[in-house]
Amino acid sequence: MEESQFRQDDDRADLSGASHPVDGSAGRVRWRRFAVLTVPAVAVTAGLGIALAQGALAASFAVSGQQFKVSAKSLTGEGFAQYGSVDVNAREELIPVAVTAIREAKLHSLCQSVVTSLPVIGDISLNLTAGQKNPVEASNLFVDATQLGGNAEFKNIEIGRDASTLDKGPADAQGMQDLFGQQADSVTISDLQQTAWATNAGTFKLSGLNMNISKGKKECF
Repeated sequence: MEESQFRQDDDRADLSGASHPVDGSAGRVRWRRFAVLTVPAVAVTAGLGIALAQGALAASFAVSGQQFKVSAKSLTGEGFAQYGSVDVNAREELIPVAVTAIREAKLHSLCQSVVTSLPVIGDISLNLTAGQKNPVEASNLFVDATQLGGNAEFKNIEIGRDASTLDKGPADAQGMQDLFGQQADSVTISDLQQTAWATNAGTFKLSGLNMNISKGKKECF
């Protein structure tokens, strides 16, 4: 009994810091700070886990480890929505993106490019072009991008709307509650340039499609 009691008392003393008078106070402060920092992180992770389970995150597939570039002379769209979200890659890493969703879109002079760097061979470029004469047409278009540039004009735009209440874009174009969102009846963008992780579309019609692979770095912009 005496030996067991001694061990219990010793454990309590060690945990409380009584047996380490110099570092005990600092140790307790560090643990409090750790808890304060950890609780929000755990909450965010849990929220993302719920979003994953509910399919509320951006792409419906695991994105690759490469971004691609897209340019167009012009884009016109009916039913525009935009909000922040997260993609997931095959390693289950989370990638923040801005989702641009358009119910009906037309793109003139579309270009898409992706560059892969391989050992010994070097850079390999895949380039796709379409819509030089007749525009590329897409319905329920979703683009998960990290960069977007051009000259844009919106009609009846709403900026700062809760992402979970967006209703002008495609039916599924909604983000998580309390996050920033914006939407408009229509959008026109000239000299479009964007860098993206993924594109989804209900239909995607590419007139005058041309695809080629070449050595070297050849991008749309």
